[in-house]
Amino acid sequence: MFQAQAQWGLARTGQLELRGKQLRTPAFLPVGTYGNVKGVSPDQLAAVGAEMILANAYHLHDRPGEKDVVRFGGLHRFMSWDRLILTDSGGFQVFSLLDIAQLDDEGVSFRSPVDGRRLRLGPREVVEIQLALDSDIAMVLDHCPPLPADRAALATAVRRTTAWARAAREHHARHDRRGQAQFAIVQGGLDDDLRRRSAAELIELDFDGYAIGGLSVGEGSAALQAAAARYAPLLPPDRLRYLMGVGRPADVLAAIAAGFDVFDCVLPTRNGRHGTVFRGRGKIHLRSGRYRGAEGPLDEDCDCVACRGWQVGVLRHHLVVGDPLAGTLCTLHNLRFLFRLVERARAAIEAGTMPDLLDEWELPQPRPD
Repeated sequence: MFQAQAQWGLARTGQLELRGKQLRTPAFLPVGTYGNVKGVSPDQLAAVGAEMILANAYHLHDRPGEKDVVRFGGLHRFMSWDRLILTDSGGFQVFSLLDIAQLDDEGVSFRSPVDGRRLRLGPREVVEIQLALDSDIAMVLDHCPPLPADRAALATAVRRTTAWARAAREHHARHDRRGQAQFAIVQGGLDDDLRRRSAAELIELDFDGYAIGGLSVGEGSAALQAAAARYAPLLPPDRLRYLMGVGRPADVLAAIAAGFDVFDCVLPTRNGRHGTVFRGRGKIHLRSGRYRGAEGPLDEDCDCVACRGWQVGVLRHHLVVGDPLAGTLCTLHNLRFLFRLVERARAAIEAGTMPDLLDEWELPQPRPD
């Protein structure tokens, strides 16, 4: 399914082949939580370089419900997207909706933030939802604790994550008839011993791919980058390595150098809709008065539709008068910025010039402990 093609240090390029579709790695996954990347059409996503999109099984289960998705022809037709789709399980909602969630060893209970309905997600229920959605890759339910957390809380999360993964793996093996891939999620916070334990227990269950979850949840960029360098080598070299929830360009590049293959985050699209755009090694806020009347593109080196056809001051005008087009253009720029970055990393790995790219971004070559 996954084959590494070139390597420089810990960084690697590769290709995932699944159900007749391909994903070149390293790769960034735009987030379409409810079945669409907000404000952007599938054609626009493909044009900026997207090959796989993330959708959220929990939110699609909450509304419209997987039965409606099936009624509309399955998730690919629902999203008008014929490329790869990965569905998250709802494990992150254990973190993000903690105030309305109750956890036990059998799963998670929620009150729907939409209408107050009680929703129950266990590992088998999540498998059933994702089989009905028919995504190409399904993430298993995991327990994602917020950071910082004490060791006892992290150990509980690791124990539950393994138990839920075992139940999900067994249920999926009995009921999958369409060749859906299933990925497990390693937990353990910033505790190296617990991360090693979690990885070892999940690898024993022989999943199709593996993710590191529970980072980018408040620990800061420096700690995230250091953790990525330590934890990527815990994952099997012949499986896709996925670092979840990472979308700051420097963090993505550091994680590529550490050996991760794919990443997802709402940051580039959410920020873009509000006029915060990537530029150079940082970002700018287009609503700022300093950009009123500013000439030239957002980024001289960018080939996105926003940079090819719009000047900064014009984009700012449309943003401040509330034209949704401005948010779409800024979103497309941010996505293209990340896709160009992973494309540059892919080329640098193949050419052996990753040190130059890391130096450009003032990032060290990762050295795992």
